[in-house]
Amino acid sequence: MNDHDQTAPEWSPRMSDAEANAEARRIIDEIYRPTPPRPMPTSFRDDTPVPAVGQAEPVHQDDRRIVPAWAAGTAVASLGIGAGTTGVGCGVWLVLKGFSSMSVTGVVCMGVLFSGVAFVALSIGAAIARAKRSVSKHIYTGPVTKNTHVTTHTRGTFSRTHNTFHG
Repeated sequence: MNDHDQTAPEWSPRMSDAEANAEARRIIDEIYRPTPPRPMPTSFRDDTPVPAVGQAEPVHQDDRRIVPAWAAGTAVASLGIGAGTTGVGCGVWLVLKGFSSMSVTGVVCMGVLFSGVAFVALSIGAAIARAKRSVSKHIYTGPVTKNTHVTTHTRGTFSRTHNTFHG
């Protein structure tokens, strides 16, 4: 008798179809049963005892920042530089657009530009001239005493206040 001729005994179920369906339903319900979500803590309470006198010991607090401080600083600086460059670029574009138009607007833009440069040069020259002229002289030779006495009178329904200065 060779191995291929042997017939395997038939498999007989150990439970009925109704019992198998009930067991399958129980297993499926157990697996897919909704579980309540885990409670998320919204605050932390430190229950370590506080000393009666003096300062408390430091407690380690985890750093939960996503971006390091140097990267945030670099990003802010980049935004500032970009905004400044954009503003300068828009100003240059407006001035050049005014220069390119052969109209009254172009002439006015050129005049504004040159008058602005002249105004800045005039302001710097005037500031230097006044700085050279300002020499203060002390004309008082004796001691100076300042006594200020204030007398206040408040009268009336709407609180009229009269201040009298005695020097």
